[in-house]
Amino acid sequence: MADNNPASEKHFAIQKIHVKDVSLEAPNSPSIFTEVWDDPKVEINLSSNAQSLQKDLFEVSLTVTVTVKVKKKTAYLVEVCQAGIFTVSGLTEAEMGPLLGSFCPNLLFPYAREVVADLVTKGGFPPMHLAPVNFDALYAQHLDRMKQQQAPATHSIN
Repeated sequence: MADNNPASEKHFAIQKIHVKDVSLEAPNSPSIFTEVWDDPKVEINLSSNAQSLQKDLFEVSLTVTVTVKVKKKTAYLVEVCQAGIFTVSGLTEAEMGPLLGSFCPNLLFPYAREVVADLVTKGGFPPMHLAPVNFDALYAQHLDRMKQQQAPATHSIN
């Protein structure tokens, strides 16, 4: 017999996507513009966070930080915190983790990538186009790290 209880139906909806925080720092300008950009060093860091706002309403934020160095000098550092508010109901706790830890950041990433590209260009720097990110793999790595931290340390005595 099928469960026809509407309260048990799964529901997901995007309520709002917005930029929560943004910054561009160019600590070595204007001299950095005179440097030859042969082999810039690019460092990209990603982090996400999810929090409950009220029953069935969650905010997920994705922070993207890009640091570019030319000849050991920081050319620029751009940081974008892209956030979304999502309605989620009818999911089990096991389903909520991947949804908030992988699916929602994956939805937010194209918006963050666009903001990064715009800021870098408006800062007068060569275009920065971030490659796609596998948030499923990042979430799996996060779960593995959490399991390792929770595992009791075992010591053998010989």
